[in-house]
Amino acid sequence: MDRLEDALSEHQTEYQKMVAGEFYSPNDPELRQEHIRCHKLLERFNSSTIDEMDARVDILRELFAEVGDNPLVLPRLMCDYGSNVRVGDNFFANFDLVLLDCAPITIGDNVMFGPAVQLLTPMHPVDDVELRNSGVEWAEPITVEDNVWLAGGVIVCPGVTIGEGSVIGAGAVVTRDVPARVFAAGNPCRVIRELQPGDDPQRRSRP
Repeated sequence: MDRLEDALSEHQTEYQKMVAGEFYSPNDPELRQEHIRCHKLLERFNSSTIDEMDARVDILRELFAEVGDNPLVLPRLMCDYGSNVRVGDNFFANFDLVLLDCAPITIGDNVMFGPAVQLLTPMHPVDDVELRNSGVEWAEPITVEDNVWLAGGVIVCPGVTIGEGSVIGAGAVVTRDVPARVFAAGNPCRVIRELQPGDDPQRRSRP
């Protein structure tokens, strides 16, 4: 069976290997062309002005695989391909968002990102120096479920899912899944407490 799988793998494109989580070469000509297409769109997006908000949305719809209603993404935006990114309704991202989408990145509805958030799907060999130096890598998908808030400077590592309604504190490095409806923070990120509706300090101070 292993020989059959190896034979089938040989006939896969590098893009197919990439999105399947297998070793692939980022220097593949097809991937290079996708990378160029992405960065031409990013150049247009990042050079747009504040009075070109509709144009920004049009570029996002051309860049990403799927974009819901009412997106608001502020430049500067960077990603590898864009075509592996899906975002839901009412997505907000502050300045300097990085989406390394070598594997699928899925972002739900009503998700908010602070400045300098990074979602990083690629992985490189750690133990095998020769393999690492060959340039091959693999990638693992990232999922951010509905109603999540990632504060400024959060880094989400490959293979992570952040559960519905959770909040990740500023500067956290998220190396493993986060359950729904919790506040988590730190490096590495860990759950601090469960979230309780109506427990925000600003809400408590109002009459």
